[in-house]
Amino acid sequence: QVQLVESGGGLVQAGGSLRLSCAASGRTFSLYTMGWFRQAPGKEREFVAHINWSGGSTYYADSVKGRFTISRDNAKNTEYLQMNTLKPEDTAVYYCAADRSPYSSTWASHYDYWGQGTQVTVSA
Repeated sequence: QVQLVESGGGLVQAGGSLRLSCAASGRTFSLYTMGWFRQAPGKEREFVAHINWSGGSTYYADSVKGRFTISRDNAKNTEYLQMNTLKPEDTAVYYCAADRSPYSSTWASHYDYWGQGTQVTVSA
């Protein structure tokens, strides 16, 4: 069993930055693919980014490419999402997720563990 806890969400003006953190428990954290998803009211959960077990391979949704950076520190059991040049359309609840499979995926159904989510609100 893995537990995930997000932090770092809040209110920011358009063009600003936030860094989200996801603290993970579990002895095998370093073997997991880690991802970020987001969900706006009335919409489906949307893929944002994922990172492989070593941190050497990352992948981003087109909507955030060039603005967001995913990273991980296995020694601290922590995943990060650095969000720059934020836009109002980035407003959503952001979820940290973990996938036991070594094959990285953009599909939410492939992830085994989820955090409770943290609200990010970007004002115009």
